[in-house]
Amino acid sequence: MTIDIAVHADAHGEGRYAITVDGEPAGELDYRTVDGRRVFIHTGIRDRFEGQGLAGKLARRVLDDARAEGLKIVPLCPYVAGYLERHPADQDLVDQDLYAQLKP
Repeated sequence: MTIDIAVHADAHGEGRYAITVDGEPAGELDYRTVDGRRVFIHTGIRDRFEGQGLAGKLARRVLDDARAEGLKIVPLCPYVAGYLERHPADQDLVDQDLYAQLKP
């Protein structure tokens, strides 16, 4: 099984991490940029690919990319927020002030 994650971003600060399995679209993690912070909005995995750890692979990738790019993040997506609870070493990436302003 071959898993690939590609990043698709536009000039307006919105983007998507798309995950494929053996070339077939399996899911995505959407974000937008707010005040120089990457705000994660939605993670979705297609039904037939659930239970394979793909959402976790997406979350790990977006956090690693944010750290490598020196970006703070805001986890509005419930999956990413839960992932951060399970991986407290990544909590330093969260812009707590902006998170408090934006969370529902």
